[in-house]
Amino acid sequence: MSPYRNGEISHWMASGRTADASAAPARAQAGLPDEEQNLVIVGGGLTGLWAAYHAAVENPGATVTVIEAEELGYGASGRNGGWLSPLIPGNRAVYAKAARKRGQNGAAAVGAFQQEMDGAVDEVLRILDREGIQADQQRGGHLRVATTPAAMKRLEQTYAADLANGYRVEDLELLDADAVQKRITIRPALGGVLTRTTARLDPAKLVHGLAQAVERKDVRIVEGTRATRIAPGVVTTSGGTVRARTILACLEAYSGQVDGAIRGLGRREVIPINSSMVVTNQLPTHVWDRIGWQARECLGDAAHTVVYAQRTADDRIAIGGRGTPYAFNSGTPGRGEVDARTVRTLRERLQLFFPDVEFGIEHAWRGAIGVTRDWCAGITFDPTTRIGVARGFAGHGVTATHLAAKTLVDRAAGRDTELTRLPWNDHDSGRWEPEPIRWIGVHAMYRLFGLADWWEERRRSQGTSLIARFGSRLAGLSE
Repeated sequence: MSPYRNGEISHWMASGRTADASAAPARAQAGLPDEEQNLVIVGGGLTGLWAAYHAAVENPGATVTVIEAEELGYGASGRNGGWLSPLIPGNRAVYAKAARKRGQNGAAAVGAFQQEMDGAVDEVLRILDREGIQADQQRGGHLRVATTPAAMKRLEQTYAADLANGYRVEDLELLDADAVQKRITIRPALGGVLTRTTARLDPAKLVHGLAQAVERKDVRIVEGTRATRIAPGVVTTSGGTVRARTILACLEAYSGQVDGAIRGLGRREVIPINSSMVVTNQLPTHVWDRIGWQARECLGDAAHTVVYAQRTADDRIAIGGRGTPYAFNSGTPGRGEVDARTVRTLRERLQLFFPDVEFGIEHAWRGAIGVTRDWCAGITFDPTTRIGVARGFAGHGVTATHLAAKTLVDRAAGRDTELTRLPWNDHDSGRWEPEPIRWIGVHAMYRLFGLADWWEERRRSQGTSLIARFGSRLAGLSE
């Protein structure tokens, strides 16, 4: 395999810096405001930027400051697979149970959550159009494919469950092998499910475009300033302190790196789980004629160690998966270098899908997603301290960050809305076990899922492996 770029945050960020280069020096030198702010947001990823956007739209004269430790999009927001998807960030059964505990109808609460996620995809696309943000967005849907009989059985069950939990029938289609091949020529595909709502985009272009939009609304963005402590009315940073009436912590996988007795933050509240990606060379037209993929669907599979992919605007394939899942004591990935074995594994998955195509890998990177103990996202806001937290999107954050930000803004305003009644509000996910138990547990879970995929591929059985079921229980992914 020829040499490839490794790390540098991501292919998206490395390619997109020129579009935002003029603004970056000003942000780094902006400094913290002396006057008390109406709102300070800690974290310059999509949650923080969306919160700034909605706060500025709602209150044009408000003083809003976003503080980012590195550069905008440094975390998962600039490294992800670029799926603007309606997937709920968490387990529907867990959310339904949480809703019932609060006296709500569990099924209705989950259905409302799904409808809001669907609507959030539409709203994000409308805002991008209104603000003139070009993030290579294209709504081609999301195609999940099965390459084993057991995976196909799971897709059939997921299709039925989606329809029972708020998806519109016109947005879903169960496909046989021939129907999959007409869309994307995936050699081993036995069938699939198409979710029409999903759109593909370039996440770094989304981050940079959104940042420019909030700056046009007089939001101050300060990069290279690390928040070290959050307390009522005050954020302590590497560049001094800033005072604020309201503070929102939007740190996701980095939630454990800020001190303060704040619900939702801490090393055992949220842990960083690694996900790795590679992007290929640009593929020539005659190769795309063989592959298809003309609608530029987001592509995933139904394996236990799932992969996710997109056909980029410049005709590459970007594909991701877990790799080395977790670093001891919640270590984060820095600038994102990837080990050679993970790169090889992702390339092999591409070759499984498209055995007649020669791929060159041009860039590899990894990032960390924020995961709670029950793998469900949560939003909190304390009206006494006026501190809010959103975290735990577990890899489904491109859309969920927008919905979470709108919800935080509603809660900070003291409103009772459809969003503030969704079951991820004040959801208690529990706490992760102390080290080394959680390191052993996370690695054991992923090892079991990998073994389950190996077993299902070789046995070609109809049912999900007992190994995978045990792994799901170990992780808290099943009831």
